[in-house]
Amino acid sequence: MAQIPNLDNSPLNLKSLREQSQRDLVKILKDIRGKKCLVIEPKLGGSLSLIIQTSLLKEYGIELRHLSAEPVQTDFTKVVYLIPSQRDLMKFISSHVHSDISKGLQREYYIYFVPRREIQCERILEEEKVHHLITIGEYPLYVVPLDEDILSFELDLAYKECQVDGDTGSLWHIAKAIHKLESSFGVIPNVRAKGKASVLVTDILNRMQTEEPVNSSDMAVPEINTLILIDREVDMVTPMCSQLTYEGLLDEFLRIHNGSVELDSSIMGVQQEGKKIKVPLNSSDKLFKEIRDLNFEVVVQVLRQKATSMKQDYTEMTTTNQTVSELKDFVKKLNSLPEMTRHINLAQHLSTFTSKPSFLAKLDMEHTIVEASSYDICFEYIEEMIQKQESLINVLRLLILFSVTNSGLPKKHFDYLRRELLHSYGFEHMATLNNLEKAGLFKRQESKSNWLTVKRALQLVVEDTDTANPNDIAYVFSGYAPLSIRLVQHAVRSGWRPMEEILKLLPGPHTETKRGASSGLDKIADGRRSLVLVVFVGGVTFAEISALRFLSAQEGMAYDLIIGTTKIINGHSLVETFFESFG
Repeated sequence: MAQIPNLDNSPLNLKSLREQSQRDLVKILKDIRGKKCLVIEPKLGGSLSLIIQTSLLKEYGIELRHLSAEPVQTDFTKVVYLIPSQRDLMKFISSHVHSDISKGLQREYYIYFVPRREIQCERILEEEKVHHLITIGEYPLYVVPLDEDILSFELDLAYKECQVDGDTGSLWHIAKAIHKLESSFGVIPNVRAKGKASVLVTDILNRMQTEEPVNSSDMAVPEINTLILIDREVDMVTPMCSQLTYEGLLDEFLRIHNGSVELDSSIMGVQQEGKKIKVPLNSSDKLFKEIRDLNFEVVVQVLRQKATSMKQDYTEMTTTNQTVSELKDFVKKLNSLPEMTRHINLAQHLSTFTSKPSFLAKLDMEHTIVEASSYDICFEYIEEMIQKQESLINVLRLLILFSVTNSGLPKKHFDYLRRELLHSYGFEHMATLNNLEKAGLFKRQESKSNWLTVKRALQLVVEDTDTANPNDIAYVFSGYAPLSIRLVQHAVRSGWRPMEEILKLLPGPHTETKRGASSGLDKIADGRRSLVLVVFVGGVTFAEISALRFLSAQEGMAYDLIIGTTKIINGHSLVETFFESFG
């Protein structure tokens, strides 16, 4: 199955974006004549696997290598580095060049920065005395389509950089990515932003439009009607909760990277000792498309029904005389057998995690924290986790959830838990705790929490959620409606104005602007629903994406939704970005 997602059913022509990125890369490689060794930074390699098949690259006389500290082993004289603009990678490349020179190897070097050149990087190359030996260019990859309704800007560290390091470089990148979308699909007439970073992105975007205007007269009606930008900081409750959709759980337990999971072949029913298998997860897989957004409880039922109906068909086939067209229908159904087997195996594997008492107890505790009614019970639960030395990430996820919903912890409790954490897990985690405090995720309480007000006003806790026939987005967390998506729900329906008072209780400013020669049309001329682009600055979870798809499918919803994000995250991967050890 193809790793590259099929984008044919996208509400926006994402295929043309992807093809442009392919052409840009192929042009770079063609312009360097002859055989060459292409050295790619591994993470970037993952992003590229969603843009172009590696087999295609080999047609251009290319040998592929992953960038590491080790010198590049190749017989080719041309070495092309394709790397993100990160300063720490410059030392690697400089040492490669010095190593080649010391061995008397004559090579031509090229660096293509993704998505653009950085002066600081080039300065390091100058200090290392190799800059003059290298031809430098850039590969402007700002957006990677992950699926027919998801765009990633591939900025893993955006949230931590903004919150802890005060580095807002990623915001320029996001604005540039949106500006590039506008040059293909027209100036977006309505922009609503909530949160410090999102408002900044809006400002940068407007500045870009002034400096390099997208000519809106070429486009009859802009294809994207509204842009909604939301800071991750505005809702840190949602990513700390365990996702309960099929795709969300796959990400929680197996970690989805670039649209696939890697697991032991035995789990997928293939008996090869110690071999790993990559399982692609995108909408090219029809069954996955049908079940990815469902609550996991329901997925198990759906798979059971499908298997039973297949069994009945098979029994009928073998016991009665079938017409040719009935045979044809049966064979057609058999074609979906590999997908059925794949998801039955995956679901069975997931059940081994979801049925554990420890997982169920954690879910209960998350709900208790979100309900915000039993402070002492939650405090004691976390204290006990620390004493039992449970996984530090799991402890921090609950602790952040607890701290955020309480607007920090009273000084006495904060100091106590901090001390306990360092005693239990080691003082090298002090830097991590400092980072979390700086980001306001685990801190001393300075003012009363307004979580209860927000929770009530936005109806975030929904009793008796029917996960099988959901009528509210709360089904994705079995009873908690993600705050971020409640905001989107209101913003799409009626803008920010009716909910001003609630917005003021959440972190950061909010703005609403009209741009370009705007038309308030809900439909594009040819009868398609008009589009809303929802951008999450700092990452989005699969459960939130499922909730947005659910909204988009509701009757009376006048819009198609498309999602943009710095990265797809879960509580685990987001907390990891704050990890830092002393020394």
